[in-house]
Amino acid sequence: MTNSFRSATFHTSAFELSQLIPDHGNEIAFAGRSNAGKSSAINCLTDQKSLCKTSKTPGRTQLINFFRLDDERHLVDLPGYGFAKVSKKLRQHWDSVLSTYLLHRKALKGLVIVVDIRRGISELDESLIDMLDNSLPLHILLTKSDKLSRLAISSAVSACEKQIDSSVHSVSSLSVVNRNGLGELESKCREWLNY
Repeated sequence: MTNSFRSATFHTSAFELSQLIPDHGNEIAFAGRSNAGKSSAINCLTDQKSLCKTSKTPGRTQLINFFRLDDERHLVDLPGYGFAKVSKKLRQHWDSVLSTYLLHRKALKGLVIVVDIRRGISELDESLIDMLDNSLPLHILLTKSDKLSRLAISSAVSACEKQIDSSVHSVSSLSVVNRNGLGELESKCREWLNY
């Protein structure tokens, strides 16, 4: 099957809720701690090296970025959370904008929570999962899996599955270096986007 994600193009960025694109069609959002590999995961999924700007500096994504797949489908890159150098005022703004977006957006069909496989689900990830309270299907994407052995990857995936409600949510690993795990991420995104 061809990678329909390759057609992704940057659409727009939003800082305020009023700047979001119209709430229809199907969207998948990517969230995660700063530096978990969120932008790299989107670039890997779309097979484009620089669709999302990546940086070694945490907190690079400061806006809600929409990437258009077609008239009815978008991928959404959310600002990373847990980055200490962001001002308290900006952090409060993002808490309010992101929680409203995640809890009330009708077009949002699923949320990929990007987690560094070496760190596992953090307290911040858990508080996001708790806030959503099964209102949205989640996929925990354990990135940077090339840093671990196959056995360690398998046990990290199992540990995450035990932490979440796996009857509703799912877990997989991904290495953007060797693209291991990309098929699982693609099929989850296709399911949510109705591809």
